[in-house]
Formats: sequence, structure tokens, C-alpha cells
Amino acid sequence: MNHRAGFVSIIGSPNVGKSTLMNVLVGEKLSIITHKAQTTRHRIMGIFSGDDFQVVYSDTPGILKPHYLLHKAMLSAIYSSIADADVILLVTEIGEKFAHEEVLQSLRDNGKSVIVVINKIDLADQTRVEAAIEDWKTRLEHADIIAISALHCFHTALVFDTILRHLPESPEYFPKEELTDRSQRFFISEIIREKILLNFSQEIPYSVEVVVNSFKEEEKLTRISVYLFVARESQKGIILGHQGKAIKKLGTEARKDIEAFLEKHIFLELNVKVRKDWRDDIKELKRFGYNLDENQ
Repeated sequence: MNHRAGFVSIIGSPNVGKSTLMNVLVGEKLSIITHKAQTTRHRIMGIFSGDDFQVVYSDTPGILKPHYLLHKAMLSAIYSSIADADVILLVTEIGEKFAHEEVLQSLRDNGKSVIVVINKIDLADQTRVEAAIEDWKTRLEHADIIAISALHCFHTALVFDTILRHLPESPEYFPKEELTDRSQRFFISEIIREKILLNFSQEIPYSVEVVVNSFKEEEKLTRISVYLFVARESQKGIILGHQGKAIKKLGTEARKDIEAFLEKHIFLELNVKVRKDWRDDIKELKRFGYNLDENQ
């Protein structure tokens, strides 16, 4: 039996359901899912292995016009993922006018297998679905086009079968029991960031960076200390809330999910710190783990 293995880059605009699809394909919740755009900041790897295959997915940040150095770092993660990939999943949705022509041109030119996944078809009638399929056939002639609903797992198995068909014969890249290349600390920070996205509005969620400062496992309790870095002093006050009520609610919700993730009791300490305009500070971005060249 031939063994297939390879890397699959999941790309697309913000809020088209990339993370939902990633989680369905891997069978685990590895990526943040909220109703807000720009939830993914880093490239998140999810590994799905079987007896004769291994698929290494990369969920990438949403493609957007950069307004900060942070956005440039996010775009860098996207292009890095495309360069590494054997197969590229371009996720779009019914009604989206995908305007990133430079991305499409790179997909036409690089010769790699491309699967266009048209998501959220449960929200449209058959006529609109068929029109979207025909439109993508003209925009990316060599691509496979699959219409799905990731939320309802409709045709997601067809996406997986199509991926396998395009993967090269190869031994596995990671041990079969591994699900991701990310650490526990990373997923703890993502859980907290998800709660920030759900609890705060406007600019606040996009101005906060979450850093796990310490992680100490004791016999009956794990103590976790976390810094929430904000870009302005006024944002610190909003995160704290009146008499600390907002941050207390945030901590309670995050603690419950982290305990479920770690399967143990934790003590969670949240501290808010100001790093002025960190999204445009190359030193701060690198300290937070973003890849950005000095000339950017």
C-alpha cells in the first residue's frame, strides 16, 4: 500500500470559515472560531494521520490589505504557507468578491494543486451556488471546485478525498499521535484571545496580544500567569472594566475552557500591560513571535 503525505495550506479572506473547515478536517478544535474577522494571527498546523496517509494542514491568517506591521507579518505567514504546500485550499463563500488578484496570480503560476472551497452554501439557493462555481472555473481554470458547508460538514469528506488524491507519495513527516506543532502555552493564549474577541467590541480585540508568562504545574493545581498587552492606556481601562468586573468575567470564562483543554484544575492570573502601538513596533512583534523582516 502506497503511503501519501503532504502539506496543505488553507488560505482565504477573513471570516469565510477557514478555521471551521480546518477543525472539521483535523477532527479537533485547533483554531479560534468567532463571528469576528481576523481571528487567526499565526499559522496554525493541524496534523491528521491514518494508516496510509498523513495530511499536515496550515490554517493561515485571513488575506487583507495591511494597515499595520502586524498585518504584514500575517501576510508573510500566508505566503510562507503557500510556498511550503503541496496542495492549496482557497476558501471563499457565496457572494464574496475575492479581490486579491496577486494571490490568484501566484496560484496560477506556481503549478501546485489548488482546491477552491466555496463555503456556507447552506445560506444560498442552488442558482447562486452554481453561479459561484462557474465564476471560479473561469478565475482558476486548473483548480478543483467544491461547494460545501463546513458548519454542517456537508461535502467536507469530498474535500478530504480530493486532498488525498493530490498528495504525493511520501513517508509521514510527524509521529502519528501528534495533532499540531504548537505548544500548550500557545493554545492557552488562543483560548484567552478567543474570549477577548467574544467579550469586547470595536478595536479592543485587535489591539490585544496574549502572552503566557509562566506555567507552573503543582500536585493538585496548575498556576498560569498571563500578560494581556494593549496598545493604549485607555484600552487597559476597558479590559479591566469598572471595579475589575470585565477582566474577572474574562478570566472566569477562559479558566473553564483551559481546564477542559488541560483536563486539570488551574489558577489563572491575568495582568494587563501597555505596549504603546505594539502592532507597528517591529521589536515587539518579533518578541511576540511574529516573523517580519527588518526592511518591512
